[in-house]
Amino acid sequence: MSTATYIEELLYRYNCVIVPEFGAFLTHVKSAFIDKTAHTFYPPSKVLSFNSQLQTNDGLLISYIAEAEKTSYELVQEDLAKTVKEWSKKLKNGEALVLQNIGSFKPTKEGKLIFQPTKQTNFLTSSFGLSSIVSTPILREVLKEEVEVLEEKVPFIITPEVRKKNEMRPYLKYAAIVLLAVSAGFTGYKTYNQAVTNELVSQEKAQEIISNSIQEATFFDTKPMELPVFRVDVTKKVKKSHHIIAGAFRERSNADRKIKQLRNRGFDAFYVGQNKFGLFQVAFDSFEDPKQALEVLKQIRLTESRDAWLLSVK
Repeated sequence: MSTATYIEELLYRYNCVIVPEFGAFLTHVKSAFIDKTAHTFYPPSKVLSFNSQLQTNDGLLISYIAEAEKTSYELVQEDLAKTVKEWSKKLKNGEALVLQNIGSFKPTKEGKLIFQPTKQTNFLTSSFGLSSIVSTPILREVLKEEVEVLEEKVPFIITPEVRKKNEMRPYLKYAAIVLLAVSAGFTGYKTYNQAVTNELVSQEKAQEIISNSIQEATFFDTKPMELPVFRVDVTKKVKKSHHIIAGAFRERSNADRKIKQLRNRGFDAFYVGQNKFGLFQVAFDSFEDPKQALEVLKQIRLTESRDAWLLSVK
């Protein structure tokens, strides 16, 4: 095995591996992070660096190679010194030195070394098997920008009511009733006259009985009774059809929690209902006047949420 392979194996276990008369490879833990420009998620890792000032032999690398190859410490020390001389000679000639799975060295005109660690190797054992993940941009961000452009052109949209095909129009119902009455009138004309005559006779008899009862009645108090006056305040309910939407949630419990949060912050928040995608919509407030709704929407976007939008229904 090459010297670079032994260095690589030690870097998984130690934070510092010194190559005598050459320099030290150092590692430090770096937390997981997201590269927003490349839309890439990186797991926790060990960042590798090189320090040419640390060249004193600490015995770690030589002892590890001697144990792995079942040879003496002195023999490994001599072989490693030859390898380091070859590396140094190659760099002095202006050539690049590449250590597989570790990185590459490039000499500068000033005689310094530039070390570029490899990105393919993660020396953090707790992140074994984890690799970077590239995620495509979320589509809803693009859709939100398109919606904002449409809102500027068309502030609100009123959805007209669509009448069902099988629903009978009111005037057709009345026409059917009139037609039925006319057809029935011809067949029951005689019966109707007889019924009217009988009804008049019954009314005369009933009127006579009522008159006699009134004459026999006695009134103990002729003073008119004063009835109490009841005042009923009727408030006209104004239909507010322009809602400023705060969010849409898959679970109803999340929507209720959002309403509670908005009410605690002073908004007259309420539950609008489910949209065609089955999401529970929550509104900051609702207005009758569309111009007033748009003004409040602008303020909410500046101070509360840039994702707020206007829903107008008829």
